Amino acid sequence: MELGLPVTSKVAEVKASGAELGVVVAFGRLIKPDVLAAVPMVNLHFSLLPRWRGAAPVERAILAGDTRTGVCLMALDEGLDTGAVYQRAEVPIGPEATLESLRTVLVELGTSMLVGCLAEGPAGLGIPIPQSGEPTYAARIEPEELHLDWSRSAEELDRVVRLGGAWTTAGGRRLRVLSARPEEVGPAGPVRVATEPLAPGWGPPDAAAPTTLVPGAVMAGPEGPRVRAGAGALRLERVQPEGKGPMEAAAWFRGARLSEPARLGT
Repeated sequence: MELGLPVTSKVAEVKASGAELGVVVAFGRLIKPDVLAAVPMVNLHFSLLPRWRGAAPVERAILAGDTRTGVCLMALDEGLDTGAVYQRAEVPIGPEATLESLRTVLVELGTSMLVGCLAEGPAGLGIPIPQSGEPTYAARIEPEELHLDWSRSAEELDRVVRLGGAWTTAGGRRLRVLSARPEEVGPAGPVRVATEPLAPGWGPPDAAAPTTLVPGAVMAGPEGPRVRAGAGALRLERVQPEGKGPMEAAAWFRGARLSEPARLGT
């Protein structure tokens, strides 16, 4: 608008624009055939198609534990991300990649790809290659999917945390988990679940307060509390208690004064 370019929120008005080509990025809606017939379009999609067609490809790649993803510049057609691909680029998904950090990489990569392909106008796109392989679909992330189910493995829970917005409950109040890391632990057994920092590890059995390390059981430690998962444990690093700002997990746990045995998600 600052440049005096026409702007509209109605897709049908594109037909009368006189444009040679439309560019779609993260639009999230199908474009009708009559619009595509008037203005051919390309779509910048953040996955390695046909894997993760749909609205949340980056989120689904992280949740699935994919080790790679990428960007595709594709011809837009009537289907859901089904068009032939002009160009693609691949990037790794590191074990600590968050939705925000990975999306930043993909946006920069995709922007460079788009500008390079269109440097000479639509003719520079070349001939697209049809997608091949079994498609998977990336539905939008529902709020309940961000609720940490402690019966799942620590690796799965870590992926949820890396999306942003993960939460559990502590003492009946919501607790957002902002950052964490998965860790291996030994088999479950009787152990004291304390609200005061202990030596590294889950601690020795304590006959005075035996508690089975069920999923959600939490143990304090010098590097922050660890929460038992269905397999392994999740070390909490930063959290945000309900009604408060973000803080180090160790500081939160010291001040939380949870009743013993401490357990999250209840």
